[in-house]
Amino acid sequence: MLPINARSALMSDEILKVTNVSRVYETSGGGFGRKNKVSALDGVSFNLVQGETLGVVGESGCGKSTLGRIISRLDTPTSGEIIYKGNDIAKKSLAAMRPLRKEIQFIFQDPYASLNPRRQIGAIVEEPMRIHGVSKDERRARAQELLEKVGLDKNSYEKYPHEFSGGQRQRVVIARALTLKPELIIADEPVSALDVSIQAQVLNLFKELQDEMNLTYIFVAHDLGVVRHISDRIAVMYLGKIVEMGSVEEIYNNPQHPYTKALLSANPRIDQSAKSTRQILTGDIPSPLNRPSGCSFHTRCPIAVPECSTREPELRRVGAVDVACNLVL
Repeated sequence: MLPINARSALMSDEILKVTNVSRVYETSGGGFGRKNKVSALDGVSFNLVQGETLGVVGESGCGKSTLGRIISRLDTPTSGEIIYKGNDIAKKSLAAMRPLRKEIQFIFQDPYASLNPRRQIGAIVEEPMRIHGVSKDERRARAQELLEKVGLDKNSYEKYPHEFSGGQRQRVVIARALTLKPELIIADEPVSALDVSIQAQVLNLFKELQDEMNLTYIFVAHDLGVVRHISDRIAVMYLGKIVEMGSVEEIYNNPQHPYTKALLSANPRIDQSAKSTRQILTGDIPSPLNRPSGCSFHTRCPIAVPECSTREPELRRVGAVDVACNLVL
């Protein structure tokens, strides 16, 4: 298995470029028939190169799962560009997206909910190939090959989802995502429902498959330890925006944004002497229906100054990272 720095040296081709992507939802409850507007994503931009893993982290409700669904076109952005291999897919119709489904696959958080309990595992894994016109014999051979590749025995083909553990179900989901030989896989908290020991096995599987098949990942998670284990770069999100982005080493060893620092300090530590450096955030994440003015984080920020409530920071390069904070110079 290639270490991250060795794999990064092989990466050169840009596969994805996301520019100013926003997603606004309308909800009822505005009174007199009016609808409220909720901004789930607000001007998100980043790029990915072939073979890279971008970890996306943040508290619940920050927009990270919405971002994954938008990029995979399970949802449509309100504005912005999603350039996949040179083509803007942001506004493509479902029919136009169908050929690209082979190349962009989505792995859902709950492996059991995403598997049909009435179908055998073989049929579940073969389904994407059937939709895309792969012959029956080729489907079966490919499904059996992939089930073995993800660590399941040959007998798995005839079994049903309820006969597997959570970790085994997630392996089935991964096998299904690989059937059409994709290039980009978006994984939405794929190990959050698994035991810690099983998490490590599944994460190692992700890394092995990436090295073997030159896969590109967007890995959504709330566990910073999980993201650190698998990612090349990390994007930290808060209330629909990226507030800091950089390499794993920079984010973990020299975080710049106060929100990133708070997330990292909340991680469990073996070294008890580090408790004095912890930064505890107060209050809840503001509602997207009533965003704070200026910097969205200023209502919880331990270093906020009056300027933060009036001036919205832009994501800009500071040293080795991109950061959106008025106070980071």
